[in-house]
Amino acid sequence: LALSNSTALNLLLSKLLQHYMEKTNSSAPSQASRASSSSLEIIYVLLVVGLFGFFTVAVMVTNVVARGAPGSPDPYHTYIATDLWHRKDREYLQAKVLESYRLCCVLENQLAVEQPAAHIPEEKAS
Repeated sequence: LALSNSTALNLLLSKLLQHYMEKTNSSAPSQASRASSSSLEIIYVLLVVGLFGFFTVAVMVTNVVARGAPGSPDPYHTYIATDLWHRKDREYLQAKVLESYRLCCVLENQLAVEQPAAHIPEEKAS
């Protein structure tokens, strides 16, 4: 007669529960409480170390993903690496300089122009 998995599991759990209840009802409760508190301490330490490890790994993975692969086709780096944009910028600058040169005009102040024939009076030092 073969027992099903659920029946075997129920028997195992009930035996564990009976064993635990016998230990707690025994005449030496101090040893049982000491054993359960030490197991709880171990579980607490493992939980703290596990959470620290989880957050450490998460930060490392986030950092690696943010940096990306060294040869990835990132549009920003592609923009910087190509000379096409620099050439277009240079052409645009040259067009702007030519346009400003065409709009430029020189106005001459006739009164400020040097006149070598005119005599500028000098003040005599006394």
